[in-house]
Amino acid sequence: MDLAKQAKIVDSIRDTLHDFVGKRLKVRANMGRSKIVESEGVLTQVHPQLFIMEVDRKRGRTARQSYQYVDVLTGMVELSQSGEPLFDAFIEDTPPEPVALYSLEEGVEETILT
Repeated sequence: MDLAKQAKIVDSIRDTLHDFVGKRLKVRANMGRSKIVESEGVLTQVHPQLFIMEVDRKRGRTARQSYQYVDVLTGMVELSQSGEPLFDAFIEDTPPEPVALYSLEEGVEETILT
């Protein structure tokens, strides 16, 4: 996926989230090393590069968390409302086709993934 297409998708994510400001959303964030954090809260602010949510914590407390639109694009952050995801997968899970490269040496062929 080229950069221009990624930029358009990020803009569409931001525009979509503008409509959800003040509404309750569920966030599922992949924090790496098999750690997935799920929380629920209210989308409070939408900025050019990130959005801020006020999420519920224990004992009636709230905390602010910020997420980048790029994380939504890559699937590291998933947003849903009433059990329905706000966005479909942007990046396909299909593996790339192998490409055969031929060496200058006669009879030598290497296959790589692009």
